[in-house]
Amino acid sequence: MQIVKLSSKFQVVIPKRIREELELSSGQELQMYVLDGSVRIHPPRPLARLKGMAKGTKWKDIYRDHSDRF
Repeated sequence: MQIVKLSSKFQVVIPKRIREELELSSGQELQMYVLDGSVRIHPPRPLARLKGMAKGTKWKDIYRDHSDRF
């Protein structure tokens, strides 16, 4: 765990050890959100990593609204 300080401009520096571990680079976009009262920051997942995420999920025909077609 690393402790960082919030600057007067509300900026935070990500410690070098964490930058190297996550392979972050300058100018890279990060996602930031609040979850259970804590701030979470992480690099966005590439779409290729999401492939197959819902594999094995059982979808029923009742979940779809068949009358809402164009």
